[in-house]
Formats: sequence, C-alpha cells, structure tokens
Amino acid sequence: MKQVRLAAISLMLIWCTGYVTVPRMPFNVRAFGATGNGTTKDTAAFQAALDACAAAGGGMVIVPAGNYLIGSIELKSRTILLLQPDADLLGSPDLADYPIIQVRWEGKWIDGHRALIFAHDADRIAVVGPGKISGNPALGGRQMPRRPVIIEPINCTNVQFKGFTTEHHSMWSIHPTYCENVIAENLTIRSTGGNGDGIDVDSCRHVRIEHCDIATGDDCIALKSGRGLEGYRIAKPTEDVLISRCTLADSIFACIGIGSETSGGIRDVRIEDCKFTRARTYAIYIKSRPGRGAFIENISATNLDVATAPGGFLRVNLLNSGIQDPEPVPGDEGIPAAKNYSFTDVKVDCGTLVDAAAISPVKPVDGFSLVNINGMCRKAIALANMTHVELRDIHVTGYAGPFLTQTNVQGAGLDEAKN
Repeated sequence: MKQVRLAAISLMLIWCTGYVTVPRMPFNVRAFGATGNGTTKDTAAFQAALDACAAAGGGMVIVPAGNYLIGSIELKSRTILLLQPDADLLGSPDLADYPIIQVRWEGKWIDGHRALIFAHDADRIAVVGPGKISGNPALGGRQMPRRPVIIEPINCTNVQFKGFTTEHHSMWSIHPTYCENVIAENLTIRSTGGNGDGIDVDSCRHVRIEHCDIATGDDCIALKSGRGLEGYRIAKPTEDVLISRCTLADSIFACIGIGSETSGGIRDVRIEDCKFTRARTYAIYIKSRPGRGAFIENISATNLDVATAPGGFLRVNLLNSGIQDPEPVPGDEGIPAAKNYSFTDVKVDCGTLVDAAAISPVKPVDGFSLVNINGMCRKAIALANMTHVELRDIHVTGYAGPFLTQTNVQGAGLDEAKN
C-alpha cells in the first residue's frame, strides 16, 4: 500500500512540475521551523517552505503528523502540499492572519479575507491528503468583509484536491474561482450551519468532482457564475462540470445547487452515479431569477439514489430565487434562458418529486426529460412553461393530489406519464 501511494505521489509530482528539473528531496515544513504543537502559529514556516519550493522550480511541501495552527498561506505554481497521516491544519482564530483581497462572494467582487489556503494566477497546484484541514469555527458567518473560506484558488489552471478531509462552520469550504481544469477527488467534507457550503464552483471550466463524501450545513455543491450586470458583462460561465460517484447530505438547503448567481451562464453539467442520503430542501435545485440574464443549459443527471429528501428531488425556480442585484440585467434580456434538462434512472423517497412551475412564459424551458423514475413521494410533478417535454416510465407511489399539474407545457407523455 505504501509503495502504491508513493508511486501515485511520484506521478502527481511529474504532473505538477511539468517535467521540469526539481530538487529530489521534498520541502518539509518542520525544517522551516513549524512546531506542529497546536498553539504556536506556524504560518511563517509554512509560507517559507512553499516559497522555497516555488523558487526551486516546483515540487512537494510535506506536512508530517502534528497539529499546525496557521493563518492564510499561498500556494504558487508547480507546488504540491502533501498532508501526511495525522497532519491536522487548523485556521487561526485571528482575522488579522487573513489579509484583505478582492474575492468573489455571492456573484460579486468585493473585499474579503483571504482563504486559509490561497492561490492566484498559479498553474499546476495540488493539495493532497490524507491529512485534515479545519477552518476556525470562530470565523464563520456572513459578516463583512467576507470571512475566510478554507481553500480558494483564483484564476488558476490545473488544480487538484485529493484525499484529504475538511471541517468548517458557517462558511464555504472549497471555492475555485475563474479556474480551469479542476479535480476534486476522494475528499471528505464536513460543515455545519447556514452558509456552510462544501464546494462552490464559480465561473470555472472543466471541473471534475468525483468520489467525494460531502455532508454540509448548506449546499454540498454549488455552481455559480456571477450576479447582475457585473457578472453578465464579465461573461465567464461555469461549464463542463462532472459530479460523479459522490455521497451528498445537507442539513439546511440543497445537495446540488445550480445558481442562483448565473449571470455568466452555466452549461454542460453532468451528475452521475450519486447517492443523496439527506437533502433538507431538494436533492437538486436549479435556481435563478429575471435580472440575471445569460443561460442555464445542458444539465443532465443519471443513476441517482435519493434516499431522504423531505423537500423533494428536483426544483427548478427561475422566477424569484436569490437576492436581486442592484444593477440587474434589464428587460427580457435579463430573463435566464433554459434548455436541455434531462433526469433519468432515479430512485426516490422524497417530498415533492418535481417542482418546476416557477418559470417565465417569456422564455420557457426548451427541453425537459424525466425518464425511469421509481420510488415514493408525497407530491408528484408540477410543470409550467416548457416545450419539448418527455415524461416516461415514472413509477412512484404514496403521493397525494394529482400526479401531474401543468400550465403551458408541450411534449410527449403528459397524459401517460404514470403507467
């Protein structure tokens, strides 16, 4: 097992350094003065090790077993931060240890505290477990300037997060922004309290979230792309996202939230082979409102097990989700365009199966497919303002009221949806 792990790390080192010449020996934070005693701040030692690694052309910074109290640190290009077994990083409780920079928050660029682990304009960076990273619980919440998240790469390429655990309270855990080629794999993410999202993907391209176990206070995974005219003009979509083989549970909101900050557009999202063990509202919630503009398109989900979702399996709300921006995209241009939504092979035990009635008649959803759905629900399906709908092989029991309510809906299987 140890040899397999060393081989995997060697391969990652080759990936991370881009085949450049690097020192054979890794940089150990202990050699730079880190104590790991849990009370002495080791921020300077960590940063010195990371800076030395970057100056040498890249490589690996090792964090051996210990309890490390740190403030914000910065990863630079071609650097792997390796958290060995029983290596625990804990964020400092002092806000002064997190410098104020420009951060993306709820779709806007504002002043905020830098993340515990931060990167900017970096290429080929990685954080690798099996260690643990905890944000300080004293620093959660919605106070401004924005409180620090755990990990936040901004405008980075080739980013990998593998095999570690995070813990936080009332603040986001991982927030890639303006990034490309992002992999989050085999992570265990835990958070409590409102605002305690797991992974928030913000105007990023080519993202894979696989084999992750995420249990959060708020959204497990959220996809965003800016709010109002600012996000619309910047026009950086979140696109080409795969969420696969994950186990998801939330205690306040949705497991997977798409929006409501969608002004740069969201498209080409695939959700596959996931288990939803608890969804406080909906397992999947697609949300926006007039004033956002742009598009939410090509969303597919297949082979899902929705074990417990008191709110429901799926909600689509494009009329009134999220706060209105002070500078909304005006007129009909500000109504998000929605098309090509497909949900197949789903097992459910939920409240409402589908609530997709909050959609503007000015821009109906063009393409909505619900196929091979089995299980139990308390309410069934409500649709409005849709074209090219397909309802087929839906076998659910336990619901009260009509199976399907529809307004301005066109498509196949509307009369025969329940066989």
